[in-house]
Amino acid sequence: MVELEAATLLVGWAAGGWFFLWVTTRRREVGLGYGWLMRSIFLALAAGSLILGAIDASPWSDEWATMARNVATAGLLGAGAMTLVQSIRLRSAGVAVQRAEVQRRSARVAEMTGIDRAETRFDPDVPEFPPVLDLYTAAVALAATVFGALAASGPTGLALARTLVGALFVGAVTSAMLLGHWYLVQPGLSRGPLLEMLRAAAVLWVPSVAVLLWPTGMVSVLNGTIDDGYNGLLGWFWVGCTALTILLVGVARAALRERQYSAVMAATGLVYLAIVTAFGQDLVARILLAP
Repeated sequence: MVELEAATLLVGWAAGGWFFLWVTTRRREVGLGYGWLMRSIFLALAAGSLILGAIDASPWSDEWATMARNVATAGLLGAGAMTLVQSIRLRSAGVAVQRAEVQRRSARVAEMTGIDRAETRFDPDVPEFPPVLDLYTAAVALAATVFGALAASGPTGLALARTLVGALFVGAVTSAMLLGHWYLVQPGLSRGPLLEMLRAAAVLWVPSVAVLLWPTGMVSVLNGTIDDGYNGLLGWFWVGCTALTILLVGVARAALRERQYSAVMAATGLVYLAIVTAFGQDLVARILLAP
């Protein structure tokens, strides 16, 4: 049995999301605006975690670990804000693959029509935003998540596994959903970044299920050892969410094999559903398995 705290849940969500933001930004394909959107969302989650952590005095928490989580979360806010400011300051440089794609399309239009197409202007003298800053920020967020797991009651190894794996799993699904929407803003973007997020979600689904089955786990809910208060209904609801999550991620990946642009929107809609079931998979189990 492992305690679930809202402050740890929020900073874990921000940590997983920020890590997969780095996975995307390191490709240098997605426009800078996507990073601005994602960093703003995760900063809001971190702020919520810090507020809840400051006002929540759980009787089960180890005080030093709770304090360390809050300090690390404050560090996340500082590092994340500086990363966001830096990406805005260097916006005129764009990103490497996007610059090349804009130039290629402009040259093609000029070749076909004889008309020079007005293109987005980039400043070659401005250095490009370094994606490693997102990795550094994600590391601070993951440290806060680790301290949150140490603050929880229950076996330390189990608490760490469920907290970290859950954070990365939910972060991957969230990133896939938000990235799918970015194709409306940047329609020429290749499908590689979205496929990478879906692949990460599918891979992480396996350990996320494993750590929730790890005793004392969901098997105890399904066989009635732990009473869910609804005659076992919530246990089977978890089974349904778990199965639907991997099914939806798989169908979304299959949809992206179609060449039409509408396939990206179809995949995004499927991931919309997957994020609901992923939260059901992670949160329902962790609530039922809390002391």
